Parts: sequence; structure tokens; C-alpha cells
Amino acid sequence: MRALAPWTGTDVFKREMDRLFDRFFEPRWDEFELVGEWAPRVDVSETKDAVVVKAELPGMEQKDINVELENQVLTIKGEKHQEKEEKSERFHRMERSWGAFSRTFRLPAAVEGGKVNATFKSGVLTVTLPKAPTAKGTTIPVKAE
Repeated sequence: MRALAPWTGTDVFKREMDRLFDRFFEPRWDEFELVGEWAPRVDVSETKDAVVVKAELPGMEQKDINVELENQVLTIKGEKHQEKEEKSERFHRMERSWGAFSRTFRLPAAVEGGKVNATFKSGVLTVTLPKAPTAKGTTIPVKAE
């Protein structure tokens, strides 16, 4: 009967080959160098009275964030610390970023540096930069002659 079905034992061979290739292509996380570079997503908007910058900083703490303003250039710096991993864990995917970051923005209008306000809530940093009186502009009425 075996002569009529020559491929009968090949399914065991196929399973063993599949297992071999699965292990061969499986990533070994300890061999990859983890680069701590990342950049938070940022929105920069402008209203009549202020420039508002919102940065998504999930998983960070307020003490790890630094905001600087110099010559109408805003810089947001920080560091997101990597969580300690347990030795018994085996990762199948690692997508969360960690490490130091720095984002710099030239502001679209002159701002009053002494009145800048920065708040951090629910993983979002909001920096409100009030415009300088000269940047707000003035409305000039047009008179008919």
C-alpha cells in the first residue's frame, strides 16, 4: 500500500522543517542594540494672543522634562526611562521608545518670555507662549475722504 502513496511520511518531515525555519527567523532581542533615540509628536498652533505647543510625552514624568526659550526658539528636552525588564520575559515585539530626546522650534511670532506657561497633564505637555504686543498687530481703521 505504501507504494501507492509515496509521500505519506513527508508531513512529519515538513513539520520539522517548519519548526527549524521558525526558530531560524525568530528575532533574538539580546543581539539588537537598543537605540534610545525618539522624538515626541508635537502640534504648534497660533491664536490671536499666543503660540501654543503641545507635545505627547506618554509614560514620562514632569521632573524628566525641560523647556527652554532663547531668542524666540523653544526647546523641549527630556528623557524617558526604560522600564526594568524581568529576565523571565520573552518579548515578541518591542515598539515603545525610550531614551533622551530634544525638539527645537523657531516660533512663528515674537513672544513674551517672562509670561510663558508650561503644564503637564495626562502625558501631554502644553506650553503657552503669550505673544509680544508688537506681534499681535493692530487694526488700523480706514477713513473715507
